[in-house]
Amino acid sequence: MRQKRVSLTQHLIEENRRYGTVPEELRLLLEVVARACKTIGHSVGKGALGNILGSNETENVQGEVQKKLDILSNEILLESNEWGGHLSAMASEEMETIHPISKTYPHGSYLLLFDPLDGSSNIDVNVSIGTIFSVLKMPEDKTDADEKDFLQPGRQQIAAGYALYGPQTLLVLTTGRGVHCFTLDREMGSWVLTQANMRIPEDTSEYAINASNARRWFPPVKRYFEEMQTGKGGPLKKDFNMRWVASMVTDMHRILNRGGIFMYPADERNIEQGGRIRLLYEANPMAFIVEQAGGAATNGLIPMLDVVPEKLHQRVPVFLGSKNEVDRITRYHKETR
Repeated sequence: MRQKRVSLTQHLIEENRRYGTVPEELRLLLEVVARACKTIGHSVGKGALGNILGSNETENVQGEVQKKLDILSNEILLESNEWGGHLSAMASEEMETIHPISKTYPHGSYLLLFDPLDGSSNIDVNVSIGTIFSVLKMPEDKTDADEKDFLQPGRQQIAAGYALYGPQTLLVLTTGRGVHCFTLDREMGSWVLTQANMRIPEDTSEYAINASNARRWFPPVKRYFEEMQTGKGGPLKKDFNMRWVASMVTDMHRILNRGGIFMYPADERNIEQGGRIRLLYEANPMAFIVEQAGGAATNGLIPMLDVVPEKLHQRVPVFLGSKNEVDRITRYHKETR
């Protein structure tokens, strides 16, 4: 018997029928984002054949060297979403300020934020990378968006997700009713539901952290890391394995499937900036996904989704994944305040 295949569109329509959480305008927006990710994935797959590898010899607003594919991915997302009438404005990790929708096109009631290509340091060595995105609602009393409209706590996200460009091209999405994974059928060009209601185990023996920064960490993180190294004979009473890809999308997808804790703490080098990970483009969408999958996400002191943004490119410490381990490292931070 032929197995029933549920497309992204069918899933979103059925979710709206069941819960009323995906009105048509939001569904159409998410479909456009998914198509843009499909286009980015196609470019990633071409690699050197598409002349998109290597540095663009420019820097983004973060002072980071941009790859050619960073620029291309940003342009794909902007151009795909600008004309549909679903958005009032967009914001990207790669742009200094927001991108208002042109007066040429109709305006919608949503705001789109994205990291067009997460893990871009891995582009040239054929390691999995991805796109992260978040959707917010425009304030009801406004028609033209400004930067302040994007400074909403993560708890107010309408939808969030990421695309993972690896051996398979995947789209992981939440609209506040669980987390669902779609696989791109490359022959048919369609997103097919392959994992529904993903759940992160509460306990774990895996962690992801850039251990080369250990000498710069602050006491709570050093304590937790040292306890993990002691294994079964230490206070945590189990052996831990480290898994670190240096692509947040890739590390988080592993954790979403089999548990783990992802940590990117602030350290002596970036404490003045607030940390390394961008709140609006990376931390908030991932925290929304993690909480919807039964995990936890904090900045070391409070739930990530309760952090009130103060600026468009704000950075934060990040601890997210399996609930019991995130709770532990959060407790260590509170004990040292």
